[in-house]
Amino acid sequence: MAVGTAIMREMYKRKELFLKKRTKTLLLAGGIVAGLLVWNGLDTSLTIREYAVESKKVDHPVRLALLTDLHCCYYGEGQRELLDAVAAQKPDLVVLSGDIVDDDPSMPEERALATVESLAEQWPVYYVTGNHEFRTGRVDEIKAELRDRGAVVLEGETALVTAAGQTIQICGIDDPGVGASAWQRQLDDVTSALEADVFSVLLTHRPERVEDYTGRGFDLVLAGHAHGGQWRIPGLINGLLAPNQGLFPQYAGGEYDLDGTTLIVSRGLARESTRVPRFYNPPEVVIIEVT
Repeated sequence: MAVGTAIMREMYKRKELFLKKRTKTLLLAGGIVAGLLVWNGLDTSLTIREYAVESKKVDHPVRLALLTDLHCCYYGEGQRELLDAVAAQKPDLVVLSGDIVDDDPSMPEERALATVESLAEQWPVYYVTGNHEFRTGRVDEIKAELRDRGAVVLEGETALVTAAGQTIQICGIDDPGVGASAWQRQLDDVTSALEADVFSVLLTHRPERVEDYTGRGFDLVLAGHAHGGQWRIPGLINGLLAPNQGLFPQYAGGEYDLDGTTLIVSRGLARESTRVPRFYNPPEVVIIEVT
């Protein structure tokens, strides 16, 4: 009887030790998996995101590269990482929807200017301001510098552009930092300039102002500003927090239908300039194939 009890105790101790070891192993494995998930989520490697937009107004495909929210961030010596990524996509036009320059003096402005200059040496480049250009207090100077570097700065204007054998309209408006009445006047000006049978693109910085863009006849609206909601859980949460939209923003990044107008929101290029790190939200170059 005593021998049997001793055996049972020994078996219990071994089972208890096994369970403790298994628990430690599972916790360790879980910790490793969680760590890998977090590490992967913090990856800020540049990505390419592609969209296709169809229109009866287009006879020849046009390929647009959309860059937003660079905030003077570093993309290798001479910005080669970013420039090579754009070149690899073989765009016909490059469009910039604001916050290419940052208002933080610790972020070298020359990075942004050099990026635009290099882009303009290869493609037509069209630019509109973002809120951070206005926050510098030097927005007119920045516009002049970008013009000098080869960009076409749009501020309530429409340009007829022929690329890849196709003519399209590129309309551009300043960030609302220009002032409420001036912003509305610019939007009205580009609306009245639309040619109904020519495919139209509106460059703007703010994605959340969908009521202002809807029903005006634009075929495509391109915006940034939201930084992808900063934190994402793909397939579950498209964005956690975005300026001027708050928690769980509706227009954090992606493609949206505005009653016949397509809105595409870039998650932007900002990396080290952000106070909160990006999470499952890599910086992106957006490519739009208009067919």
